[in-house]
Formats: sequence, structure tokens, C-alpha cells
Amino acid sequence: MPVDAAALLEEAKDLLAPTIQLRRTLHEWPELGNELPVTRETVLAALEGLPLDVTLHETTSGIAALLTGARPGPTVLLRGDMDALPLREETGLEFTSRTEGVMHACGHDTHTAMLAGAARLLAAHRDELAGRVLFMFQPGEEGHHGARHMLEEGLLEVPDLPDGTPSPVTGAFALHITSALPTGWLSCRRGALMASADKLIITVTGKGGHASEPHRALDPIPVACEMVQALQLMITRSIDVFDPAVLTVGRITAGTTNNIIPETAHIEGTIRAVSERTRTKVHDGVRRVVEGIAAAHGCTVEVVVDAGYPVTVNDDDFADRVLGVADEVAGTDKVVRQPHPVMGAEDWSYVLQRVPGAMMFLGATPEHRNPATAPPNHSNRVVFDEAAMATGIATYAAVALDHLSDQAAEYS
Repeated sequence: MPVDAAALLEEAKDLLAPTIQLRRTLHEWPELGNELPVTRETVLAALEGLPLDVTLHETTSGIAALLTGARPGPTVLLRGDMDALPLREETGLEFTSRTEGVMHACGHDTHTAMLAGAARLLAAHRDELAGRVLFMFQPGEEGHHGARHMLEEGLLEVPDLPDGTPSPVTGAFALHITSALPTGWLSCRRGALMASADKLIITVTGKGGHASEPHRALDPIPVACEMVQALQLMITRSIDVFDPAVLTVGRITAGTTNNIIPETAHIEGTIRAVSERTRTKVHDGVRRVVEGIAAAHGCTVEVVVDAGYPVTVNDDDFADRVLGVADEVAGTDKVVRQPHPVMGAEDWSYVLQRVPGAMMFLGATPEHRNPATAPPNHSNRVVFDEAAMATGIATYAAVALDHLSDQAAEYS
């Protein structure tokens, strides 16, 4: 470690009060999607006075802020996402959301505040940096592909150092807060960390008619029901349990009243997988199963698989180093070598397709609550322990310093 982890954590604790204030401001005024004008201005105000080269993205409200160290070296990317969710908050917090029907229920307000805190902490260690740190303040994580948009706009195309030496992005790191771990605990793993997420839309078409004469119609409803059951059977009987997938039907709609057989029935759901191999296999299997069932009953069917976020895959070597850093920051008794992926999804996956890196989970369950039963991320009652943000700030900073120190030899 280029800087003592205990000292970094103490410095992060000194930054906790302004970090909490920033987090609460963001929490009170949440915004959705890729256009976050209020959030962007709040973040820019928090970064004011720091020695950062700031680029405001044009296709979104993304912010790229570059900190250049005293010595030449590569660039490490640190990310915090900024958008909220369409939920009506019911936490009872004194800084509850003032935006009707919008809430920071996934902790992105804490991610953004911690990243701003890490920028301030690393700026204080600028003389020790052999390279640069790129702070990625990202909108649109909640289904709006914000990371992909920032990449397409040239996020990774960082300019050469002042002496003309290239400084490519050689590592990338993100934290994600969770109420499923005790406060200050950290969790990571090699390989697949989070699943892909694809939207499934199936339209079954039959022939409408009177409910009293089903033989003169072609009822799509029982056909759709059969498809739902068959898709669950397909998952359990054809997908390797050690390379899993989840297919959940969340919505079935058909008909207008009780005595009419409708012409169409609609099925909507989600497909999750933790490898591209299984993801493709499920896509193919869905079409095979529903087209076969439709044909057996004389119906027609249209299947749309709307590809969402890819699998979030941590680089093995980077994950190992991150876990080592976490041991130093939080203590080995608070670091979990995560045994398996989670089936949630993240657009951080787009960054990890381009740069070796990792995501790590940061626990923030309030002391009076049990992580096993506390309201989870995406609940309108979720509450995070703000004290955990000191660990987050220190971890961001320590990972950046560790990576740049490891890479510096190539620039000496």
C-alpha cells in the first residue's frame, strides 16, 4: 500500500460531515434517468476548488473529473452513479425526498457523495500520485444505460500527460452500497459479480369470440399460461445449476371483460444470467418453447428479447488486489470473499468490458436492524447508515493509490 490504510480511513472520517451533508442534499432532490440538472450542479459545487480538469458530457448529465498526480503514470477510473428510482419514499427520514414519486432507494446518493469525498481525499495526496484518477459521475444507471452513453462520448479517451506521455485507463473501480451487509463490511469476488438483465415480451395471438363458445374462438389466455409454466420448466431442466439463470414473468395482460375471449394475450418478464453462454441459451430456449406451444394450439406468437445490461464481470487480478486493499482498510474480519454472484444487474458492466476492474459491495445496515431482514435496495423504506461512507471514501482512495503504485514501474 503506498499510503497507510489506517491513516486514509482517519482522513476519510474527517471528511464524513461534509459527505453526509452532500448525500442528504442529493437525497432530498432526486432525479431520474440521464438528465439530472440539479444533481449535476450540486456535484459541481461539491468539487469546486479541487485541482480537477472537469468535462461535462453533452449527451447526458455525466461528469468526468480528472486529477493529475505529481509523477507520470496511467489513469485509474473511479465511478459513482447519480440517478434515483420512481418510488414514493416512506422512510420517515428528516431529509426525505422532496421530489414527488422519486427516491434514492438504491443508494446512488451515497455513491456520489463518497466519490466526491474520495476526490477531495486524493487531491490532498496529489504529490503521491503516479498517474491520474478519473472520477466518473454517472447518470442513468437504473435502466437508462448511462455508463454506455458516457463511454460512447469518449470517457476513456483521456489526453496525454503534459509531457506527452500516454496515460491510458488501466483500471476501474466502483462501490455499491447495500443494506444486506453490516455497516463498514466489504464484499467482492472474482469473475461474475452481477447478472445480465434482459426484458422479455411475448404476444400470443389467437381469435377472439364469445366466452360461451370457446370452440368458435381461439383463446390465447390458456396458451399464454401454458407458456409461463413451460418456461419455468425449461429453466430448471435445461440450464446448468452451476451456471444459473432466472426467468421471472412479472406481468400477464389480456382481455377487457369477463365474457369475451380476447384476440391477444401479453406476457412480460425478465431474464437474468451470470454468463453470456447461459444468457444466449435462455434466449434461444424461450423462442423454441413458446413457438412450439403456440404452434401446438394453432396460435401465432411474437417474441421480443430486449437486451439490457451485460453480465458484470470482475477481473480476477483486480478483484484480488481490491480484496487485499479492503483487508487493510476495514480489517479482515469485515471483508467477505463473496461465494456467488447476485442476480441484480449493473451498467458498470459496460466499463468492465473495456477496462480491467471490479465492483465491491459496501455494507450500510443501521445498527438497530438485521441485514437479513432490513428493507433492501429498491425498497421505498430502505435506510443506509451514513457512517459507512467513511469506509467507502477510504476504499475508493486506497484502491486508486494501490493501482497506480502497482503500475508506476512502467513509467519510471
